[in-house]
Amino acid sequence: MQETRYIAIADDHAMLRKGLEVVINLFPNHQVLFTASDGDDLIKQLDPDHLPHIVLMDISMPGKDGYQTAEHLRLHFPDIKVLALSTLESEAAIIKMIKHGAKGYILKDADPSELKIAFDEIMSRGYYYNDLVTRKVMQSINHLVDEKNPLPIFTKLTEREIQFLKLACSEKTYQQIAKEMFVSERTVDGYRDALFKKLDISTRVGLVLFAIKNKLIEI
Repeated sequence: MQETRYIAIADDHAMLRKGLEVVINLFPNHQVLFTASDGDDLIKQLDPDHLPHIVLMDISMPGKDGYQTAEHLRLHFPDIKVLALSTLESEAAIIKMIKHGAKGYILKDADPSELKIAFDEIMSRGYYYNDLVTRKVMQSINHLVDEKNPLPIFTKLTEREIQFLKLACSEKTYQQIAKEMFVSERTVDGYRDALFKKLDISTRVGLVLFAIKNKLIEI
């Protein structure tokens, strides 16, 4: 018999919390442990003896927002997996949540079946991949690193490409990165496209995940 998965929900909209609770409790072997109106409320309700497996967490909340709460959980309750829930589709929001410890990202208008898949993959694989954080991105990253021979791909990267890669992990725009590197935007586009080709990655989010996995940036 499959073990029950306990889920916590953090969102400042009461109707959405209730709706999600009803939906999740209909999933086989899933149970909502509690709901919270913001990050502070979530942290207050955590019982170290009975923690949720997954926290479904809104990004934009009053008080302690999703970024701050995910970071708190990453530092103090690392076994809890955070699935970010948002209406935001920007790369900056996804990058920021991943850097703060989120294991997946799902939009609020997603079908309930996608939410169930997200829970399954976070528990079985450690991450949930969708069109925003694609499976191909993570597979590419995993294949590039050999634990016995770390970072072999860096023999193919130039110093400027590595510098660009680190800057791409910030919330700076490509225009701002170009100014910081004292190059044109076209040159920055060239660094980006070269990295996409060398790393077999097609999104900026993928570059960030690669940098995190290879400890090029601190999270």
